[in-house]
Amino acid sequence: MSKVIELGYIGLNVTDLNGWRTFSTECVGLEIEEGDQDDRFYLRMDNQHHRITVFKSESDDLAYLGWRVSGQEDFKAMVKKLSDAGVEHRVASVEEAAERRVLGLIKLNDPSGTPNEIYYSPQVDVMKPFHPGRRMYGKFLTGSQGLGHVLVRSDDDEATYNFYKLLGMKGSIEYKIALPDGNVAEPIFMSCNERQHSLAFGFHGMENRLNHLMLQYTDFDDLGIAHDIFRKRGIDVAMQLGKHANDQLYTFYSPSPSGWLLELGWGDYVKPEAQEHYTGDIFGHAVEASGYGMDIEL
Repeated sequence: MSKVIELGYIGLNVTDLNGWRTFSTECVGLEIEEGDQDDRFYLRMDNQHHRITVFKSESDDLAYLGWRVSGQEDFKAMVKKLSDAGVEHRVASVEEAAERRVLGLIKLNDPSGTPNEIYYSPQVDVMKPFHPGRRMYGKFLTGSQGLGHVLVRSDDDEATYNFYKLLGMKGSIEYKIALPDGNVAEPIFMSCNERQHSLAFGFHGMENRLNHLMLQYTDFDDLGIAHDIFRKRGIDVAMQLGKHANDQLYTFYSPSPSGWLLELGWGDYVKPEAQEHYTGDIFGHAVEASGYGMDIEL
């Protein structure tokens, strides 16, 4: 049965293209691939042509999520699966696939309207090793775990869960978090590979499609350096350095030039086979700067 195997790429719509150039390279350590179009540039994390495309736009939001399947046969099987399930989708043209640097591409929206893409065979530039935008001791954790994870808007958690389950992902509620108003937040986390989760949703009241994007370093020192750079440049730390209960990563959250959050992390954790849930994090993650969509105490 065809299923997605990683969050392979994403697209971002941004109003401040130059701000993103500086932020992504000098602060985070990503590599820029400029391309030949003035309205966009690419960001590299490894030897793939790109993992992130940054588009000049009149608004700041997620443009699309790109989910990889293992090959052409699984791609064809996914087209059939979506058709059999009655999910509206479109197989993109050869030209559209080439724009994404892949050999096959399906376009569809999740129940909240977030554009999703399913693809196979990305362009890998093995002759062009990743060169970070600033000094780094290690690399970004990618490979079979994909680029990281995203927390996206969900207008109907059951419908959202069923949509991504159809794509081959698994997951459940992993936190029950008491809120100041007496309600309980029950975010859902879904996985498609050995990464503890590639997708999360269930924090309600989001206006944009994206709450945060998480990228993971392979060396703890690179996380510390990023934290120092953010502090020295006066970039808010929305949630202080802490350790999550579910994926047990050490992370902190800071706003990107688009206002939504970037979570940077480090850690090595093998997810449990059986489902678990938690009521808080191990330590840290206190809210330091509010107004960025994560004003909760984990």
